[in-house]
Amino acid sequence: MLLVYTHKISPRLKYVFKHICTRILGIEVSFTTKIEVFIAHDSMKMSYTKQQLGNEFFIKSHEILFEQGLSDVEIHMHDWGQTKCFFYNGEKSAMPFDIFSAAFYLLSRYEEYLPHVKDEFGRFTATESLAYKKGFLHQPVVDIWAYKFKDALQKQFPEFEFPTRTYSIKPIIDVPSAYSYKLKGIMRTLGGVIKDFSRFRFISLYRRFMVILGFKHDPFDTFKYVINRQKTSNFKFLFFFLIGDYSTYDKGINHNKKKFVSLIKYVADYCKVGLKISFFAIEDEAILKKEKLRMEDILNTNLKASRQSFSKLNLPESYRNLITLEIQEDYTMGYVNQAGFRAGSCTPFLFYDLDYEVQTPLKVNSYHLMDYALLKNRSLLDKKKALNEIIYEIKQVNGEFVPVFHNYTFSDDDRWKGFKELFNIILDSANEF
Repeated sequence: MLLVYTHKISPRLKYVFKHICTRILGIEVSFTTKIEVFIAHDSMKMSYTKQQLGNEFFIKSHEILFEQGLSDVEIHMHDWGQTKCFFYNGEKSAMPFDIFSAAFYLLSRYEEYLPHVKDEFGRFTATESLAYKKGFLHQPVVDIWAYKFKDALQKQFPEFEFPTRTYSIKPIIDVPSAYSYKLKGIMRTLGGVIKDFSRFRFISLYRRFMVILGFKHDPFDTFKYVINRQKTSNFKFLFFFLIGDYSTYDKGINHNKKKFVSLIKYVADYCKVGLKISFFAIEDEAILKKEKLRMEDILNTNLKASRQSFSKLNLPESYRNLITLEIQEDYTMGYVNQAGFRAGSCTPFLFYDLDYEVQTPLKVNSYHLMDYALLKNRSLLDKKKALNEIIYEIKQVNGEFVPVFHNYTFSDDDRWKGFKELFNIILDSANEF
């Protein structure tokens, strides 16, 4: 166990120390404000305060972990070996940066509470982030800093044995619509036919009729392929099905269709299943509750995980709604068109509510790559390179890789050519060391 002496035990301090020490490094941590308790502790210990007590392992603290609410935080970025960091704390400290304050800034999504420009869907974009602007979005910096902290502690306490963790993967399959043509109902099918005809999309029109008449396979129906890949993997895939009402943004399958319900139950026999929250449910707790109950009726169990349409997050309201409805895990945190680490970590973390200054029970599983982010790489070779780069970064810290693919990504559509191979690279990455 690591004992931390500090001048004040704040909720922020406990939160970030537990993420770095316990969740990433696997060691228990406790805190004291009493010097005599600190001196009497005969195992690994450090002080985290403004002034060093003596010659102990000491990291000089930044004020952010002892503040409440938001303030105008000055950030000056510095290179630190192969990575970057901020909150420089001078040469007397055992580490040149206050990694705990820097990690808190990223994990709490402090910058998303500050004024910023949103995109057309009302989302915080990668280009608005500190990580993108300062060139470290491609690295799980919080985990990298944690390992630097571990190395520094190991030098001071060579007899202490740290546990080891291993690289893992958690593949996400997002299902905004289970089928392209099937189960759409008469009016939607007729509307699709008229649209295809008016835009001279005769190939699409031909495909539509072939699928509806049962002569061709629906292009979005790739579930048997994914289930077969699940059967050969040691890691559970997590599917998110949209069962919200039809709207401008969400055009899924009606949740009352028996074949659609059977599909969800079939997938749940092999994989984990969560709720893809519809666009209008993101800001309306009543709609969200209705969708949650629908999914629980289908699965016949309590809903544990969710993901929001279009990866839209409104902090802190979006997460507060999930907490109120006792949803335990969320998989929305990430960028649709940019690979990288939105919260700076490849280790799941608990949501910290900056308005209430409290650690919540909601586990945030930030995703690091969505299939759409790879489309900007034109050749398959470039896509593989981009994918392998992010896998390499996560493996360096033995983290958990969370990629998001869609059911239609595995179709024969030219746009998604080669994506089955990319998915296999991810699955195989867990077997390579």
